[in-house]
Amino acid sequence: MSGNVVSLLGLWLQRLAVGWLAWDLTHSGFWVGAVAFADLFPVVVLGPFGGVLADRIDRRFIVFGCHLLVLIEAVILCALTALGMITIEWLFMLTLFRGSVVGIHQPARLALVPVLVRKEDVAAAFAINSVTFNLARFVGPAIAGIVITQYGVPHAFALNALSYVVMIGALLCLRLPRQEFSKADDKGVLNEIADSIRYATDHPAIGPLLLILVGIAFLARPILELLPGFAGAVFERGPGGLAILTSAAGLGAVIGGLWLAQRGRLQGLAEITVTTFALSGVSVAVFGLTDDFMVGVVALTVASFGMVSVGIGTQTLIQAVVDDGMRGRVLSFWGLILRGGPAIGAIIMGSLSEWVGFGPPLAAGGFLCLLGGGMALRSRSRLAKLVAAHTATP
Repeated sequence: MSGNVVSLLGLWLQRLAVGWLAWDLTHSGFWVGAVAFADLFPVVVLGPFGGVLADRIDRRFIVFGCHLLVLIEAVILCALTALGMITIEWLFMLTLFRGSVVGIHQPARLALVPVLVRKEDVAAAFAINSVTFNLARFVGPAIAGIVITQYGVPHAFALNALSYVVMIGALLCLRLPRQEFSKADDKGVLNEIADSIRYATDHPAIGPLLLILVGIAFLARPILELLPGFAGAVFERGPGGLAILTSAAGLGAVIGGLWLAQRGRLQGLAEITVTTFALSGVSVAVFGLTDDFMVGVVALTVASFGMVSVGIGTQTLIQAVVDDGMRGRVLSFWGLILRGGPAIGAIIMGSLSEWVGFGPPLAAGGFLCLLGGGMALRSRSRLAKLVAAHTATP
């Protein structure tokens, strides 16, 4: 966790720098969305293969190798930017490479958490993991805003590279008991992926939980990828405004994560997940409709609180009911939706912004999310009973 805190601070330094660099190079909503797409979408293609790997081999080895690769990417990005050789095409390709590595890495990282804590602590552990991520989202952009405005974008990339060195050192210190992994059989990787898809969609609790995540990922979550455009074109606040907006999103997420971490139990989590799904839709719609910066900051904070609650809720409930032999692959679908949905949503909304501006597409997504949340609220009791029934089964 200590290594992860430093690494995540570097991650948010780079994300803010990449988003602002894309906007500064092009002043195009399409390219801002395209770079976000390159960061998030590869998990859609590679996530299921990463899930198979996480169920077959040492997950710590996967996490270590992936951190080494993103360290190399950060160094190259820093060098190109410092030398004045960076172009939007290079930025897109390097971001695509990093997104591909994360697509392989994410299932192993998620599946590693239950190995590190006792079973009764898993719900709190995932909430704490989210708090760590979003605390970095809150602090990292504030640091990035200072670094970018005072020293320039290359320094943000350099600090990110250094943060990965810290995480690699932490992984080398980690000692884990020997784990048992599923062995490869004659069915092949694609058949294993197909089996896990059928398992997830047919499961009475996992299927609906993934559907809720689809709604939040496609319709609400792109708000974070489009913040550079809102900071520059809607609110006219520049990189300082982008840092404030990103930190506001992190603050809302930290509040949501701390709240769920102190709860530390499954009871009532299904109802919370559905309610915050609807709350996210309302606040995203408000953010898309306003041009007042302070109203936008408040709406974004509330939206982030709702989105992180849905993310923690769906992940924790899925971890509670999934068979251990399917854990890596099913979690790869969770990660696929969480990263791939915003990638598709960001590039669609970013493209539409070229004609109608940034606000209307996002507001429409918020209204659709609210509609889906209203429908889910009507069946929340049934979902809670399904989760309770499956967690009670040995």
